[in-house]
Amino acid sequence: MTQFTLDDLAALIRSRRNDSASTSYTRTLLDAGMPKIAKKFGEEAVETVIAAMEDDQRALINEAADTFYHLLVMLEARDIPLDAVLHELERRTKQSGLAEKAARGAKE
Repeated sequence: MTQFTLDDLAALIRSRRNDSASTSYTRTLLDAGMPKIAKKFGEEAVETVIAAMEDDQRALINEAADTFYHLLVMLEARDIPLDAVLHELERRTKQSGLAEKAARGAKE
């Protein structure tokens, strides 16, 4: 099991805000703004789905990694810490997924 965590990746992305765009893809994305970041996230999410549908384990691993990365860049661009998302997941997992979904539907 790897010791590398999503927290590590989020911290690395946060640190890249200070890098030069000439040396950092992350900085290039952040400089391009939300439309570019969201587009890249969407592309990676679709590629992840395609890899899953094709039953290509290696491609799915690679695309899932790309999707995680681009999601964390999107959160960083909006100053949303990964911890906020994890807290929301923790809140949601205190009940069954079906009950949680029904509760959200009742509020909407």
